[in-house]
Amino acid sequence: MKRRALPALALICAAGLAATACSDPTAGDSGSDDAKQTAVDPTARLDGVKLTMWTAQNTVNAPRQVIDAFEKATGATVDTQAIPDLYEQNVPTKLASGDRPDLMFWQPSISTLPFVQPKQNLLTLDGEPWVSELGDTEKSLGVIDGKRYAAIVTSPAMLGVYYNKDVFRQAGLTEKDFPKSYDDLLALGHQVVDKTDAAAFYEAGGDKWPLQWQMQVQLTDLDRQWWADLNQNKKRWTDPVVVGAIKKYKEKLLDAGLAQKNYRTGTFTGQADALWKGEAGMVLNVTSFQSQLQAKYSTAEIDEKIGWFPVANSSATGLYSPDQTNGVVAFKTGDEKRQNAARQFLAFWLGPDYPDYIKTMKIPSVQPSVPTPEGLPETSKAQVAALPKAIGVFQAKAIVAPDTHLYLADMIFGKKTPQQVAQAIQDQFAQVAKAQGAPGF
Repeated sequence: MKRRALPALALICAAGLAATACSDPTAGDSGSDDAKQTAVDPTARLDGVKLTMWTAQNTVNAPRQVIDAFEKATGATVDTQAIPDLYEQNVPTKLASGDRPDLMFWQPSISTLPFVQPKQNLLTLDGEPWVSELGDTEKSLGVIDGKRYAAIVTSPAMLGVYYNKDVFRQAGLTEKDFPKSYDDLLALGHQVVDKTDAAAFYEAGGDKWPLQWQMQVQLTDLDRQWWADLNQNKKRWTDPVVVGAIKKYKEKLLDAGLAQKNYRTGTFTGQADALWKGEAGMVLNVTSFQSQLQAKYSTAEIDEKIGWFPVANSSATGLYSPDQTNGVVAFKTGDEKRQNAARQFLAFWLGPDYPDYIKTMKIPSVQPSVPTPEGLPETSKAQVAALPKAIGVFQAKAIVAPDTHLYLADMIFGKKTPQQVAQAIQDQFAQVAKAQGAPGF
């Protein structure tokens, strides 16, 4: 799916409502359900039990394999219900009205998980047997204030550079030329422009959401304390390092002619077409770009034409970006039988069914003990290899994920300066953090 940034401003009201209307007498402190947990038999019979699962409209088929297998193994029924777009906005609103499912796809990041009020509404999952089987990066997701609220069923998206092998050959570039910093990446772009007819990068200003990635890559040197200070209102998005990243993107990439001519109106699908045809040498994007390629071309075709490498601000390191298909949460419903069945569903998904699930979906494994399926493109394998050392994007570090793409879009159309972009990001960040009751705001 597309890695769309969350509509944070639209969620302010929903977040406030969720803190009250979503709570009920059965949903006290989430720690209280820990004592009731017992070992789960993933294939125990559940005849007559019916569960509901909320998904986004474009991911309604994502759990189909595991649902079919679970129903066959246990006799339970799992009904998927697609929530209209925008998913991340409409889910909190439905929860605030008192409606709730048994299970739900939800982004397991510290910037998004709080919007469903996990302490009040979700079962804690710390004692589940599959937790210890997750990879280190996956273990870091789905946790708020030291408690696990989400099962991690797919790997987070990887942010890196997809490149056209023919364009690189024409530019005289080989693997030894892969960049070890963002400045190296820009230099690589100039070599593409100077030696080929291709644009160095394809930027998707028309769809807006991919605009955030060039800025994100440049913020990877900020340490854990900087993000902690930001989350406590001790640091600001107007910090010179953030303004500098925005300014560099504008001046050193866009104004320097490293993007295609129509970068203001470029699209996500246009990115894939331009890279495939060699009209652009590189695309900086997340795994949804990989999925787009795999939907159109075979593994052999992709391996012949497209490559991938990781890059951060000062290292050859990839970035990981959580999305809503990575995490599944289970709700407190007041019905202990259904709550136990929801736990069993997750134990089945990440237990006996997991090898079949990832084979059917043709995706990497979140469990080191379960091999990633054969037949994935080399670009996908490169991302799997880069994940253990990957750096989280700001959605995985900041308590609120501002709509940076919208303000960057204003910049590329001349409506905001880099400083004004940073100020707009800060204003939105502070507004939502305050609405959530974050300390320091």
